[in-house]
Amino acid sequence: MDYKIKKAGLEDLDTVAGLFNRYRIFYRQPDDYKKCSAFIQERLANKQSHIFLAYVQDEAVGFVQLYELYHYIKLKKQWLLSDLFVHPDHRGKGLSVALIDRSKQWCEETGACGLMLETEKTNDIGNKLYPRCGFVYDGLHNYYYWWK
Repeated sequence: MDYKIKKAGLEDLDTVAGLFNRYRIFYRQPDDYKKCSAFIQERLANKQSHIFLAYVQDEAVGFVQLYELYHYIKLKKQWLLSDLFVHPDHRGKGLSVALIDRSKQWCEETGACGLMLETEKTNDIGNKLYPRCGFVYDGLHNYYYWWK
């Protein structure tokens, strides 16, 4: 399949926001393009995340969003692969792997020690994809959240 991966900027806000809204709907969140657009605009404008878009022909059909973190053992920057989404019509064609590979390349470009991610236990697609892409399941840690 012929595709290209592009680093998103503010000029891509509408495209990213549309895909991000669909991603959130996949995770059972309400359809809210306006809030998604404001959220993505703030991330891009303040350089708080880095987003790569996957294009098939001239249509954006997927994205990955990375946030900067720091690893306490490696004493280096690492990237949180926070969001990965490919439109359902384009799944199974290698685009998720291509976006992950681009994220790995971003680690090289930025001197980061690696990527980390989390996904729901019920995400069968992701839980099969990530080990195939070289990710190792960390069964030693529990992740907890505090929500305000």
